[in-house]
Amino acid sequence: MLPWKRVARPLAALLLAAAVATVPAATAHASTAPSSGWNDYSCKPSASHPRPVVLVHGTLGNSIDNWLSLAPYLKDRGYCVFSLDYGQLSGVPLFYGLGPIDKSAQQLSDFVDKVLSATGAAKADLVGHSQGGMMPRYYLKFLGGAAKVNALVGLAPDNHGTDLDGLTNLLPYFPGAEDLLKATTPGLADQIAGSAFLTKLNAGGDTVPGVHYTVIATKYDEVATPWRNQYLSGSDVHNVLLQDLCPLDLSEHVAIGIFDRIAFHEVANALDPAHASATTCASAFS
Repeated sequence: MLPWKRVARPLAALLLAAAVATVPAATAHASTAPSSGWNDYSCKPSASHPRPVVLVHGTLGNSIDNWLSLAPYLKDRGYCVFSLDYGQLSGVPLFYGLGPIDKSAQQLSDFVDKVLSATGAAKADLVGHSQGGMMPRYYLKFLGGAAKVNALVGLAPDNHGTDLDGLTNLLPYFPGAEDLLKATTPGLADQIAGSAFLTKLNAGGDTVPGVHYTVIATKYDEVATPWRNQYLSGSDVHNVLLQDLCPLDLSEHVAIGIFDRIAFHEVANALDPAHASATTCASAFS
């Protein structure tokens, strides 16, 4: 039998590779692209859109790559749009969201304060993809964010953890593998269903009063699995399955956050429910 370290390291690498495989190949180079007008700290929210929107990238994403489509989509609709980098590991450029999630939530808290100070708004709205839709809940619940946030919209958020299509179920068979994962990429370890982080996050209920929650999931998700783990429970929660809006939509975990305009239309509805319109397959052209 192989020594456990020789087995654990490839398994940890496999977990990371499974996540890396979901990032478009162009990601490593796209971070040098201009942000097309978002992160403009001179932007002042309008009467029709009085809250700035803060975009929170997913694991292995960053503040530009994850939002090359959604940020301009919202900016063109009159929103002040901002995005941040969080969860950086020393020596790992471009691919973020790998650090301890509680520390990432503090980075989000600091960023929201910066945005509110610049815009003069009393509250912000948050839109996050994958980890970026789940991590803000720690900010809302434990770091005072509920007083500064009106709505949290999650695109394929792993709110109750992931089993990576069953891959994480192999960890107990390789002694030390989970410890290695925690030591090298704690942001990944925190997202495994049943982790100490998620147990703390979800204890006592999924939501906090005063915040409007929307979860947009896809049944073709191959990363935040099973996809029903994404849903939240609470009195001010709207859970929606993308395929209930458009049965023809085949978006999986990455596509729902990167370029799916049907999902984007539902995001816009969540940000401005007073002027919401039905999300259908035709929303892809809106």
